[in-house]
Amino acid sequence: MSDHLAIVELNAAFASQKTAFAADRAPSAATRKARIETMMDMVRAYRHSIHDALAADFGSHPKGASDLIEMLGILGRAQYALDHLEEWMRPQPRHADPALMGRSEVYIQPQPKGVIGNIVPWNFPFDIALGPMVDMFAAGNRVMIKPSDYTPACAELLKIMIGEYFPADLAYVAVGGLDLARAFSKLPLDHLLYTGSPNVGREIMAAAASNLTPVTLELGGKCPTVMTSGSVTRENVDTVIGTKIIKNGQMCISVDHVYVPREDVAAFTDHARAFMAEVVPDYAKTSECTGIISDRHLARLSGMLDEVANLASVVTFEENAATDPETRRMPMHLVIDPPADTAVMTEEIFGPIMPVIPYDSLADVIDRINAGERPLAVYVFSENENQIAQVLDETTTGGAAVNLCAIQGGLPSLGFGGTGSSGMGRHHGEDGFREFSNPRGVVVKKGDVNVDLFWSPYDKAARLVEETMSAPVLG
Repeated sequence: MSDHLAIVELNAAFASQKTAFAADRAPSAATRKARIETMMDMVRAYRHSIHDALAADFGSHPKGASDLIEMLGILGRAQYALDHLEEWMRPQPRHADPALMGRSEVYIQPQPKGVIGNIVPWNFPFDIALGPMVDMFAAGNRVMIKPSDYTPACAELLKIMIGEYFPADLAYVAVGGLDLARAFSKLPLDHLLYTGSPNVGREIMAAAASNLTPVTLELGGKCPTVMTSGSVTRENVDTVIGTKIIKNGQMCISVDHVYVPREDVAAFTDHARAFMAEVVPDYAKTSECTGIISDRHLARLSGMLDEVANLASVVTFEENAATDPETRRMPMHLVIDPPADTAVMTEEIFGPIMPVIPYDSLADVIDRINAGERPLAVYVFSENENQIAQVLDETTTGGAAVNLCAIQGGLPSLGFGGTGSSGMGRHHGEDGFREFSNPRGVVVKKGDVNVDLFWSPYDKAARLVEETMSAPVLG
């Protein structure tokens, strides 16, 4: 289908969703649960098709990663919402001064927003399409999804899956290229979620602004890991490298670069080499290695390595390490102490390249982190509570983990999102439910109230004003 026809279909689907929402603005908990359960059934039914679509788009994609992240992650998020939905939907009481409001009830009522759009990135085409859909359904909304055109097989499968299990006026997938994506972001949606790069995020936010559409932006960034003195152990280095090779580094909360005490750089490299040799031998030659998403992205990563080839020590872990152009499987590389102005230090890497930066002072590391844009996450390895507190208290990031990496992005109960250039807003669990709900403030009069103080003439309120203005401040 051409983008022109896709845009016509998109507009028709949007109109049908607006009409359907107007007829059912407050779906019951039972209805919301049924929608989530249907989505769970859909994911289970299409398990093997999801494997095949991911392999087709990435050239190589481990089935274990597909199961854990693109399916079980969604199912876990859905089950968590089912377990807590009634609690989230309850009105939240707020305080009101009885001298003014008597026995009146005051509360926040979470309302469905309406029709919510989700522009999905290529790196997790099912998890980031269907995971937030759990939150959106839990909040009582209707959902429109625009998958990435870098993952055409996954996009077509999503359209088939959702078309089979849901009516278009409840959930709809728009498949197409750049013109369709632009049209999607200009729809007068009731909320828009975008996951991707900061540069495109700015364009999405500008397009949404024309309709005053609120946005949630998940934009990534160069997530640093800080290894403190004494923390460069085999266990900790395994955690860092094991995280880095998830999706072959193509993950927004992956370890982008790691700060290592100068005296421990050799030990870090040795532990990393041992992990790769013992746990994933011949990594890039096996089905455990995810292919780089496109030739263009592969050329960008290769260019990063070419730039630092004569400027830093580049460590590979496989004999005759080479990228397979057919599957785009690229070996893991460490780049030891690259110059600060090279691409591996100035751009989000999003691949199997990890700069290792020697340091002498933890304060200097924190200064370097704070001198850049705010990352989506920071990871700190230490058994020293003061050092952990120093890193967490003196940096500002979307999320963080201590003696772990990236797990904060996979817990159904923990709100996930960025800050500054790494994004705004949160989804996952209760935070996602609230993100995609309208928190309507409600007052219900009970008994006598004294709101007539606000009416003219104001001499009735004069004594109260004088008493309040002259009263001492109580701590």
